[in-house]
Amino acid sequence: MFQGKAIRLELQDTFAQLIFAAQGPVNIFNREAVKEFTQALDILEHETIDGLLISSSHKDFILGADITEFTPLFETGAEAIKEYLSVNIDNFHRLQSLPFPTIALLNGMTLGGGLELALACDFRVADRTAKLGLPEVKLGIIPGWGGTVRLPRLVGADTAIEWICSGRHYNSEDALTSGVVDAVVASENLQSSGRQLIAQVVAGERDFQQRRRVKTEPLSLNPIEAQLVFQSSIGVVTAKSGKHYPAPVAAVKVMQQAAGMSGENAQQAELDAFLSVAMSETARSLIQVFVSDQAVGKKAKTWAALAEKPCSHAAVVGAGIMGGGIAYQSALKGVPVVMKDIERKGIELGLNEANKLLHKQIDRNRLTAPQALEVLSRIDPTLTYADFAGVDIAVEAVVENERVKQSVLYEMEQALPSSAVLASNTSTISITRLGEQLKRPEQFCGMHFFNPVPAMPLVEVIRGEHTGEETIARVVSYALQLGKKPVVVNDCPGFLVNRVLFPYFAGFSMLVNDGVDYQRIDKVMESFGWPMGPAYLLDVVGLDTAVHAEAVMAQGYPDRMARHYKSAMEMLVENKFLGQKSGSGFYVHGKDKRGKTSKKLNQQALEILGINNPSQISDEDIVLRMMIPMVNELARCLEEKVVSSAAEADMAMIYGTGFPAHRGGVLHWLDRVGIDTFVDDMSAYQHLGALYMPADLLLSKARQGSGIY
Repeated sequence: MFQGKAIRLELQDTFAQLIFAAQGPVNIFNREAVKEFTQALDILEHETIDGLLISSSHKDFILGADITEFTPLFETGAEAIKEYLSVNIDNFHRLQSLPFPTIALLNGMTLGGGLELALACDFRVADRTAKLGLPEVKLGIIPGWGGTVRLPRLVGADTAIEWICSGRHYNSEDALTSGVVDAVVASENLQSSGRQLIAQVVAGERDFQQRRRVKTEPLSLNPIEAQLVFQSSIGVVTAKSGKHYPAPVAAVKVMQQAAGMSGENAQQAELDAFLSVAMSETARSLIQVFVSDQAVGKKAKTWAALAEKPCSHAAVVGAGIMGGGIAYQSALKGVPVVMKDIERKGIELGLNEANKLLHKQIDRNRLTAPQALEVLSRIDPTLTYADFAGVDIAVEAVVENERVKQSVLYEMEQALPSSAVLASNTSTISITRLGEQLKRPEQFCGMHFFNPVPAMPLVEVIRGEHTGEETIARVVSYALQLGKKPVVVNDCPGFLVNRVLFPYFAGFSMLVNDGVDYQRIDKVMESFGWPMGPAYLLDVVGLDTAVHAEAVMAQGYPDRMARHYKSAMEMLVENKFLGQKSGSGFYVHGKDKRGKTSKKLNQQALEILGINNPSQISDEDIVLRMMIPMVNELARCLEEKVVSSAAEADMAMIYGTGFPAHRGGVLHWLDRVGIDTFVDDMSAYQHLGALYMPADLLLSKARQGSGIY
């Protein structure tokens, strides 16, 4: 009946089948697919058939709109966005009005616009692989093709608020329980179930028109019920999302506004609300994060495709918190791992770490007890190298000391088969220097995990001077097997993340040295969007660890990272305040009544640092004094090709340091501020030293009037 590049329409007996069959790996609603969907509806509106099945030829149904089209679109303005959305708004209304029943057959990922299409159908049948969701709020927007209209009318306001404001993916059983789908069947029964539904409608056993009426009428809530549901939800959603993420609250408010409206008027309210959030900086930034994340993932997969084979057996040497975390993550993701230490105490520490993490998974209903035991059985603890003969990749995770690491790496290379890859989990030490004693330096690289390993997505894969491409490919492949986000960087002091993070900490040290209360600095930077301020972050990192890393950075970049005063970190370490690990640092750390970590002011730290007078410095000055060194160093890393793209640089800072996603990444934020404006702002701080002198890349871009992206 119709054959396009993304969609085909077939007549099968007495019913039609609309099949999403994109030429690419996934079905998405790009402009081409929307145009073909319109053409298919033109045909269907003139057909006399018993019903329509909508399905996918791919492993996923539809992943929603083409986000790459959003960036230029959102820059164009409200009218262009309205025109873009209106085509499918009209299409979904036409689909809902066809003179025969419509059934969506959902498999795999059914997200965003894909789920909105399904909601416009009369019935929804999912197979057991289906994952459904409306993740738009994670992009700083709300559903725009009727999600806030049809979902609350089909399943109730409470469920709709939960689904839309969380942005979560739900499995098919959850969707069935919530009423989002009508049935869940085995994959092989998906088509036959759809045909049975059509037959039931034809036989008068199912009333598809009644299902349509529900979607066109006001919500079945009286004014008092509506007030209770929506007002309480606004409070909860505001508390969860925070001031930097307006979309979830906007979604609740538009559902409240439209509760008493017809479906058509509710759709107009949704469109107006969509436009209000789409024009925000948050939406632009979160869409950039999505696009950058996709680019980083694609690059990692390209690397992994070059690997001869995936890792089938791994090893970790050094069974502390980091080593135990790496071993746990490997075992959790199905890769057996040998965990070696020189002492039984170390082995016990690593196993206790894995056990603790597994118990959390059980408590959160993510694993059953038998599954947790199976994971634990994949960790093989040992005090010798006897079991290293079958290992593909071995990660050294001993103390951050160059000589110790070189000695351990030399031992590991002797024990491993000649085909194995060796990696060091170092945060600052040169990979090239660490590989100097190795016989096969081409099979050695850095694999820098971040603490805590299970929670932090980033892995820096560091290329030393002699590292081979196959080695990088295999380690990137292993990082992907672990469910991590690998970014390949070149060797230099601090690599990428720590090289950029420590100038930020240097800005903090200089502020405290100038008498600014670190509590205030934390509050200002948290208000900027960081999940924790620099003092709290240093406590979490460990003040002794930070002092050591700072010394390495000062040695590597003496012109701008060497200090000529005693820092707050050094003073606290001298007084045995090491941060969270010792219970006290800038703050005193403990647990609240629910067992969650808590902090309160460490009065002794204030006395040691001599902070007793409020500083007159402005909040804007604090932000600039913190951010200028970070921006400067990241620009240098890009210029020196330590990292190969702005997207990788920005995502590494978001994944590895918690830089606020609503800013879109350090370099995206810089572009939004304007590099020329930023360089002008820097001039007021250049008396503070080399950290505040603009990098050549910034000066060049400012002269050109261009951005990084």
